[in-house]
Amino acid sequence: MSEVCGGAARTLRTPGRHGYAAEFSPYLPGRLACCGTLLILDPDEAGLRLFRSFDWNDGLFDVTWSENNEHVLITCSGDGSLQLWDTAKTAGPLQVYKEHTQEVYSVDWSQTRGEQLVVSGSWDQTVKLWDPTVGKSLCTFRGHESIIYSTIWSPHIPGCFASASGDQTLRIWDVKAAGVRIVIPAHQAEILSCDWCKYNENLLVTGAVDCSLRGWDLRNVRQPVFELLGHTYAIRRVKFSPFHASVLASCSYDFTVRFWNFSKPDSLLETVEHHTEFTCGLDFSLQSPTQVADCSWDETIKIYDPACLTIPA
Repeated sequence: MSEVCGGAARTLRTPGRHGYAAEFSPYLPGRLACCGTLLILDPDEAGLRLFRSFDWNDGLFDVTWSENNEHVLITCSGDGSLQLWDTAKTAGPLQVYKEHTQEVYSVDWSQTRGEQLVVSGSWDQTVKLWDPTVGKSLCTFRGHESIIYSTIWSPHIPGCFASASGDQTLRIWDVKAAGVRIVIPAHQAEILSCDWCKYNENLLVTGAVDCSLRGWDLRNVRQPVFELLGHTYAIRRVKFSPFHASVLASCSYDFTVRFWNFSKPDSLLETVEHHTEFTCGLDFSLQSPTQVADCSWDETIKIYDPACLTIPA
């Protein structure tokens, strides 16, 4: 069921399906992928329309769109596998990659032109590197001492990605060196999410169980360059804006989504309280400077334009 609330949020209800992740298509304006169950959504006059749904025999924890084919995406699941899907087909998946020995919690497709690489992070404490055209992983990265919750490619540096873990560290890896470049003891708590700034190749943000967001400059990692406080439970996901150099968003087990400008003394721009359960999925549109999507365990997916993004940040 779809509705537009107050002319603002487009909402799709997904009875019996918890939302873990949401990601806008890099190609088609407004198209959104969500999981638990893989749902492909398009906006319409009434709100949100279900374009396609795909079932898997376990919960899907993360989703990433292909950077070279508008129909292709990859999900990862609780059974330790990754699934390659084609939204132009009603059946699937096209391929299943099963090498992790525990839940795969994070998957990300490289944005660097000229190479098609995917990273996955698992509860088995490893990160694996994949070429989707190859049936097995290219490399396994070891070093984390606990669950890996987040693996994100640098949008600037080819072959470089970050990972965040329950071992309280943020790590920066180099595919060419097949090893870790930098280990940052970023929090004194499990780190559930990290992201790269789209405007500064040296800047990342982490979100943790200690309810804080911290910014890290890779040129000097002894202390964070900013800390953002306000969430009251663990931060589940954090994303930098693709349109505003100092704006980011975070969602939390406190049911809220918060928008921040870390360059301002009063960093908190807006708190959105439109969910009634853990808010786990979050993404900025790549086509619209004001559009955001999120999803929650309250079985709703929302696309909306927060007030703070409709005025200059």
